Amino acid sequence: MAKNPEEKTLIIMKPDCVVRGLMGEIIARFERKGLRIIGLKMIELADVLVEEHYSHHKDKPFFHSLKKFMQSAPVVVMALSGYRAVEAVRLIVGPTMGYKADAGSIRGDFAMSNQNVVHASDSVEAGEAEVKRFFKKDELFDYNRADYTFVYGPEDRGE
Repeated sequence: MAKNPEEKTLIIMKPDCVVRGLMGEIIARFERKGLRIIGLKMIELADVLVEEHYSHHKDKPFFHSLKKFMQSAPVVVMALSGYRAVEAVRLIVGPTMGYKADAGSIRGDFAMSNQNVVHASDSVEAGEAEVKRFFKKDELFDYNRADYTFVYGPEDRGE
């Protein structure tokens, strides 16, 4: 039996996350879950990148303020990998509106609005596209975590 394919997903630690000093806490939550960090960097978002990433919001009245917010400070982009990574990350992150997010989720613990600390890919397809948007191939790394056999069961490992 072949092992299940790993999914890639993107996290953007937004300006509020960076300015509030929450990056270490956010990274730790994903590492404790057992996800592999395959890429990590701090960047300033150029107009073109913001407009491409948020193209689905470009015609909405809040787009200008969203763009201004996303360019108000650097962001940290992180590519994660793991089996069912997208679904696991969405659960850890919580719903878009911080005041609706469960305590224990990132947004539930650190956000009160849609200015919500992090962006997370919403599908496997979006995860693949977003990781490619923010990372060059040579900025992504493939390695084994020492706890792999304790994070994933035999069925996930293809045994």
